[in-house]
Amino acid sequence: MSDTSKRELANKVIDRTLKAPLEDTRELLHRDGELKPGLGKISSVLALSLGILSLLGVLAFHFPQYLTTPDLRHKYSVDLLRQLLLGALLIAGGISLGNVILGRLRNINIVAFVLVVAATALGGSRVPVGNFPDHTPYIGLDWFILDLLGSTLIFVVIEKLFPLYKGQSIFRKEWQTDLKHFAVNHFIVGLALLVVNFLLHHLFGWLVSSQFQQTVRDIAFVPQLLLCVLVADLAQYWTHRAYHEVPFLWKFHAVHHSVKTMDWLAGSRQHMLELIFTRVCVLAPLYILGFSEGVMNAYIIVVGFQAVFNHANVHLPWGPLKYLVVTPNFHHWHHASDDEAIDKNYAAHYAFLDYLFGTAVKSTRKFPEKYGVVGDYMPDGFVRQQLFPFRGSTEPAERADS
Repeated sequence: MSDTSKRELANKVIDRTLKAPLEDTRELLHRDGELKPGLGKISSVLALSLGILSLLGVLAFHFPQYLTTPDLRHKYSVDLLRQLLLGALLIAGGISLGNVILGRLRNINIVAFVLVVAATALGGSRVPVGNFPDHTPYIGLDWFILDLLGSTLIFVVIEKLFPLYKGQSIFRKEWQTDLKHFAVNHFIVGLALLVVNFLLHHLFGWLVSSQFQQTVRDIAFVPQLLLCVLVADLAQYWTHRAYHEVPFLWKFHAVHHSVKTMDWLAGSRQHMLELIFTRVCVLAPLYILGFSEGVMNAYIIVVGFQAVFNHANVHLPWGPLKYLVVTPNFHHWHHASDDEAIDKNYAAHYAFLDYLFGTAVKSTRKFPEKYGVVGDYMPDGFVRQQLFPFRGSTEPAERADS
């Protein structure tokens, strides 16, 4: 065999074993639309997703001081996490190997199986975790993995059981962009909290009164939690309203407004500077009033759930409750670009605030017709959306809510 023939054969082998699987996987990650059963797509996506998350999980075990969130790692059951990681590796490995044998989306499943092999070779669920420094710069990789798994398992099921738009697929258009927002917002949680805490202490520390804070902490848990949510939502309401009414702030908030399809992932689309500014504005009064640690932890759960749930593709019969608390129906109108929805429904928790301040949507229709910013001028892609506020605006005079 000549040298030329050997090179051609080698190139063919490389194309089939390396380039083709990577190219097919890349193409899959750029697609959108419904996953139809019986074609191997659902199982292949599951295997690939678990393979990626398993490899990230192993890396978090190797470098916990840099890749895990301090507030979370002190509460982990390491044995439980090892069992979950082992289960994910077994499921991903079994599915991908089975699909390769059956010839179903073979190239994608080869990538999934390679990820499982790589994670296993790096120690899998048996990576030893010794003592490590606790005050190091970190990326919230663990928070990303756990929140993505938990949100997917909970909210995708809810959306399928009680959909507002029944034909809407899980992998709708621009899901890739919103997943990047989701990931980055989780990865920079350490930096964001550092900045927020610095600003809170230096801007509002002088307002703190320990005696007054103790009085607030002496309130019973349930009424204290309801008060905490009310204070936070009042701050959220006026901050949010400012985003709509101050042109400079709107440029940042328009990133969140640009979502054209509502689901549990849509709320993740947010400019990083808005994320920090909003947290400072909302947490400042809570910091000054000094709510108890238990109440603050409960509030974090409430705001975390509502932030995702209110964007979800969900419709339920809320009855009179819809005038009291913010529901997906209520917040979907805030995202609408219908004329009657412009600059309306600002509240994040208590819907009665918008009725009280005269900013609740008044419409004879149950649901909006369209979502996004009027004019659809926001570019797609995480980086372009982060840069958008600093570019010359092509924004039309009329704006839409989200």
